[in-house]
Amino acid sequence: MAWVLLVLFYGLLKGGRELVKKKAMGVSTVMEVLVTYTALSFVLVLPDVRQAGGLRADQYGWIALKSLMVFSAWMCSFHAIRRMPVSLYGVLDLSRVLFSTLLGALVLHEAMRMGQVCGLALVCAGLFMLKRGAAPAKYVVMAVASCLLNGVSGTLDKVLMRDMSSAQLQFWYTLFLLLMYVVYVLATRTPIDWKRAAKNGWIWLLAAMFVAGDRALFIANGMEGSRVTVMTLIKQSGCLVTILGGKLLFGEKNIRYKLVCAAVVVAGIVVAVM
Repeated sequence: MAWVLLVLFYGLLKGGRELVKKKAMGVSTVMEVLVTYTALSFVLVLPDVRQAGGLRADQYGWIALKSLMVFSAWMCSFHAIRRMPVSLYGVLDLSRVLFSTLLGALVLHEAMRMGQVCGLALVCAGLFMLKRGAAPAKYVVMAVASCLLNGVSGTLDKVLMRDMSSAQLQFWYTLFLLLMYVVYVLATRTPIDWKRAAKNGWIWLLAAMFVAGDRALFIANGMEGSRVTVMTLIKQSGCLVTILGGKLLFGEKNIRYKLVCAAVVVAGIVVAVM
């Protein structure tokens, strides 16, 4: 099943992206990374412009809504990652499973079975265990808010890919996202050191990982037979990359405990999708 491999590829890249984000923000400010990263990502998808036309007006509106969700999610997640251990963020990020499941039931009318209820209870238990040694509440809330917004974005992906190609979705979503960050920077008069950002190699790597991972996920969503529940489980493979990378790259502590918390959450996900 090619879509399984594509989602696994996305999950591993996603876990690596959290590490690269923290590295990038060690050199540049949050907004410098966000704006430059998004601009570079748009340049990478620019060749898709010839395939991007032909959508209905309402479809552009839905893509713009997805972009707004991601814009807000990134604002929250980048600030959270900068201020908390990336290994802790990696476990908190698993909470998006809660939101994805609930949104699937509410928006896509997917049935909630008893196994899913038990699985979500395990997910909640694993996340609750993180209270020991957690980051300041403000940044935990921002991380969870990011997961909620990403859950909305993920649900929109499945709906949008019914009537458009991965190239169309990625081109317009990235363009709208870039425009939103440009408007934000101009409206708030946020200073951007373009020279420093351009020299930050981590931002370039981040953009490449983002484009490659999202393209793989969009293609998987459009494949016949792909299942949201199984995709949700496979995506969590990135958590191990983030947690172990936090130890190797940043010397973070309590890694074993965070792995135990992550294991409880992943066990809940497995129970929910079985």
